[in-house]
Amino acid sequence: MTALAPAQSKITYTSANVDWELFHRQFDDALARVRGQLGREYPLAIAGEAVASPAPPIVARSPIDTAVVLGRFAAATAPLVDRAVRAARAAQSEWAHRAWRERVALLRRAAGLIRERKFELAAVMSLEVGKSRVEAMGDAEESADLIDYYCQQIEDANGFVRQMARVTPAERNVDVLRPYGVFGCIAPFNFPLALSTGMSCAALVAGNAVVYKPAEDASWTGVHLYEIYRDAGLPAGVFNCVTGYGPEAGEALWRHPGVDGVVFTGSKTVGLQIYRGLAQGWIKPCLLEMGGKNAAIVMDSADLDAAAEGVVRSAFGLQNQKCSATSRVYVHEEVARPFLEKLVDKTRALKIGDPTERDVTFGPVITAAAVATFERAVAQARREPGGAILLGGERLRGGLFERGHFVAPTIARLPLSSSLFSEELFVPFLAVAEVTGLDAAIAETNKAEYGLTAGIFSRRAEEIERFFDEIEAGVCYVNKRTGATTGAWPGAQSFTGWKGSGSTGKGGCGPYYVAQFLREQSRTVIEA
Repeated sequence: MTALAPAQSKITYTSANVDWELFHRQFDDALARVRGQLGREYPLAIAGEAVASPAPPIVARSPIDTAVVLGRFAAATAPLVDRAVRAARAAQSEWAHRAWRERVALLRRAAGLIRERKFELAAVMSLEVGKSRVEAMGDAEESADLIDYYCQQIEDANGFVRQMARVTPAERNVDVLRPYGVFGCIAPFNFPLALSTGMSCAALVAGNAVVYKPAEDASWTGVHLYEIYRDAGLPAGVFNCVTGYGPEAGEALWRHPGVDGVVFTGSKTVGLQIYRGLAQGWIKPCLLEMGGKNAAIVMDSADLDAAAEGVVRSAFGLQNQKCSATSRVYVHEEVARPFLEKLVDKTRALKIGDPTERDVTFGPVITAAAVATFERAVAQARREPGGAILLGGERLRGGLFERGHFVAPTIARLPLSSSLFSEELFVPFLAVAEVTGLDAAIAETNKAEYGLTAGIFSRRAEEIERFFDEIEAGVCYVNKRTGATTGAWPGAQSFTGWKGSGSTGKGGCGPYYVAQFLREQSRTVIEA
């Protein structure tokens, strides 16, 4: 039985309203329950049924200790993806014809279940992807808030039904937004519950059915999301979960002719492949969030302590494996030395270890491939003319570190010409360079092909105004000690990618998100 969480405790990525002793006791209890479930087998979920796959399963291991088998998850084949899409198509019409208030009620019930199960969900995410306790709980809380926020969008718009003007006295005109049909939802590992929930619930509340493929490194969390929707009362076939590998299950899903739209979070390479390949015969909705190379600018007027803390939080939270993570810093040359001293000191103070443990803030990266990316970046930084590793730069060894994918939080001072300022790495490697002023900082920031988040630390109003006007990013922060470029929350900050970071110009967590899962229909009736 799932233990209920007390209603009063809430953690976001930038704030907390909790009794910490109670929080840790409840997390410990949930972690013990979750550990008791290790090693189970999990089928696909299609049309409300458990479905086996003939393919070898995904044997999921914890990045904290790769000897720990989290579970064995069915790997969907193309025929099984086809079965899931057909099930979604069969269920979608009835779902779409339900009163929108009924859909909202069911999804709000799902939000309630997430809040009831949040400690177990957080424990699963901590084991599965290496999130700290606080990061994992923030992920669970955001998931529930996303559902509520997107339901509110439907309510505020009266189901997206609007009376229109009359051209003649005899006509009655109504404008409605209607669901497309079936959405493929392809999710990443780094926010395995929040991003999966946000993408899927927006499609669902709009009246679409969903075939959902979680990241292969986060299949366990994906199964829990399916169980939440099932237990909330979603009809069979409206939400189908196909665990599997990207090149097989993911590609079969977005290429399927029965899919009416795709919502995807992941790499720019895969996102553009989907965007280019999805339109066969006509244009289909393609909502993409494709990462970032996010910069923090530190001006000579900045509060350097706040800037250093904000950068450390955003650069090394979840080991920099966030689309919004700070991966580069442009610091004014007049304050570079004191800023870097503070930055190194605060990074050195991070507690590194098993992120399921109390007070550990820095855990492993997700896979051996991520370790290799880290090592390649460090080797390049050491070769750069004038480059220097200020902190870190090695794989961690000894004890626990030998069993998982642990690398040191790393800060590198590099020339502005380095490609490490433009390549998205998704590992805890922070590139820093000095600039002569705001002109240079903005120009360097905007050189990247990505445009997701950006931050500035300045006390000058004119610099802040220029930053907002000229920076090419969809999510902008000023003087944010709790995270220089991270921390977006439903209804507070729209998470919108510009340039190579997104496809629609309207982001999750924002007021225009749900409408993107609907298409417009004008209805004119001539009254006798």
